[in-house]
Amino acid sequence: MKLISEEEIAAFKSFLQAHSFFFIAGHKEPDGDCIFSCLGMAELLKKTGHQYELLNAGPFKRPEIRRRESLFSTTPTFLSEPERKQTGLIMLDCSELSRLGDLSSEMKGLDTFIIDHHKTAAVTDTCIIDASAPACACIVQQLYEAVAGSLTKEVAQLIFFGMATDTGYFRFLNSDSAEVFRATARLVDAGVNPREVYDEMTGGKPYSTRKLLGVLLSRAERYYNNRLVITYETMEDTKKWGQEGRDSDALYSLLLAVDKTEAVVFIRQETEFSCTAGLRSKNDIDVSAIAAQFGGGGHKNASGLSTDGTIDKLIPAICKEFAKILKD
Repeated sequence: MKLISEEEIAAFKSFLQAHSFFFIAGHKEPDGDCIFSCLGMAELLKKTGHQYELLNAGPFKRPEIRRRESLFSTTPTFLSEPERKQTGLIMLDCSELSRLGDLSSEMKGLDTFIIDHHKTAAVTDTCIIDASAPACACIVQQLYEAVAGSLTKEVAQLIFFGMATDTGYFRFLNSDSAEVFRATARLVDAGVNPREVYDEMTGGKPYSTRKLLGVLLSRAERYYNNRLVITYETMEDTKKWGQEGRDSDALYSLLLAVDKTEAVVFIRQETEFSCTAGLRSKNDIDVSAIAAQFGGGGHKNASGLSTDGTIDKLIPAICKEFAKILKD
């Protein structure tokens, strides 16, 4: 992870000085990094004396973020036109307005500063985008320390949680991650208890998620000399087992641990005419390039997409894209 530059810090400070009120928003269907990056940014604004409102279109499906849902609004405070001119939008963990979901139309036209770490992020004049950062929370930490000063225990816990969720509790880091661990050490110095965070991240899963996990594992099929594994969840599965506490992270981990597997795709039929999919990979397999072909994006080794269609049509379409990078 590279450190953000003095120029980027100065640009962010100028953005703060240019507005009297801020909306802080992350992408729809948020994960831990998205939510805790937003909360860390809120603490930065609070420390520097700025007013703000936290926004997210939801839904808050993951159990580790659900208890924070009440801190976010799905409907922004109404602002007059003069007030909108004094309002800034800080987007975290995404770079496209459409990723805000139902909030996107109300955020149009606002002066915007983007903070993101996805490889497919759209670069603007007012942004800090660092694809070398394993989590958006890593960038928020640097900004907080540069703008607001020393980390409090509360802020450190928020940032650590965001960082830990997007790195698979540091399992996804490579040999270029020394700066990440130096930053993490400062969070622990501020009072974070790593064991408590791990228990909060991984515990409390409903029994139904274990049953669904068994269904998804039994359905998994391998392609391209066993290098690609694809499984799926139907609408009937969702109705039977529910949406609470889905544990796709465990699914990816189990399947990626299988001999020869280099990439895993998990497709979910969300409605009769639309699907979402998560893609995970190891080493040099760039699943963000695959996701981008379907309007999605993300990291090299962890990406997602949402698209029209059905499972039976999407599986061969995704296989066709993988065929360009995987050989039998």
